[in-house]
Amino acid sequence: MRSELLVLSASDVHAALSYAECAEAMRAALVALANGQGQMPLRTVTRPVGAAGLVAVMPSYLSTAAGEPADATYGLKAICITPSNPAIGIDTHQGVVLLSKGDTGEPVALLNASAVTEIRTAAVSVVATELLARPDATELAVIGTGVQARAHVLALDSARQLTAIRIAGRDPARAAEFAGSLAGQTRAAGRACDTAREAVAGAGIVVTATSSAAPVLQRDWLEQGAHINAVGACLPTVRELDTATMAEAALFADRRESVLTESGDYVLAAAEGAVGPDQIRAELGEILAGSAVGRTTPEEITVFESLGLAIEDLAAAARACTVATATRGSAGQIGTWLRF
Repeated sequence: MRSELLVLSASDVHAALSYAECAEAMRAALVALANGQGQMPLRTVTRPVGAAGLVAVMPSYLSTAAGEPADATYGLKAICITPSNPAIGIDTHQGVVLLSKGDTGEPVALLNASAVTEIRTAAVSVVATELLARPDATELAVIGTGVQARAHVLALDSARQLTAIRIAGRDPARAAEFAGSLAGQTRAAGRACDTAREAVAGAGIVVTATSSAAPVLQRDWLEQGAHINAVGACLPTVRELDTATMAEAALFADRRESVLTESGDYVLAAAEGAVGPDQIRAELGEILAGSAVGRTTPEEITVFESLGLAIEDLAAAARACTVATATRGSAGQIGTWLRF
């Protein structure tokens, strides 16, 4: 009997996977990782000489609580990251997520990885913000104007009653255009700022979602008690946060190993002797599982180093496929099924 393959385009993924649905899936996946029910190696990154970007391969495996192979799933994300893509109007992240049956290895779904990455990254930041930001933090500052900046604004605005959204980027005109495009899409009003320092002033929640190789955020700009979702620096050679911020903050990870190996914010600050492994207080899954604590005082600065995990891609893709499958045969069917 030939199997069927569900194919979800970028628009299909967006139709099937809301930020709230994805955040729920991320909580479960992070707890599974903390409990040993999710497995994955560090991503393998290849940077060919002369290429416009790089390619990363991210395999993973997620079992159920009962550990039954028939209910388990393999995931494989293959993603190309090309920094020059925004200049031609497309996302820097391009690739696919493949899901396969845990008992037979048969492929069951193929999804647009750009859309999965966009939604799950913002959804994990929603979870981190719930766990680490002060309850009274309602002003959001976003440094960046790209795909992840927009996703974070929409996800955090839908998850939290914000009172202000401030946007800053390298190009003030683009920041103004971005802020204007939020009209009618967010509950809180978006406002462009000329500088990152202006955007961050007074903000209890900060998102850095840039492609910068040098810090875009400095400690003396931050309010006491601020929470930062550091999203953009996913290579050990680039950073968004200055050393002073990293040295003072309580650090949190989706996975410790990823931060120690892949986070330029951490690796470069560690090379200066400013931070060490013990400064990573907990993984998000450990906090969710109750085996570790998050913020301990209203005044401390917290940093979530978002590296993006293969298990998160698997869980987000699986949730999108569940929603899409429920629509099969209806007038609002999401996705396409192919004999494979």
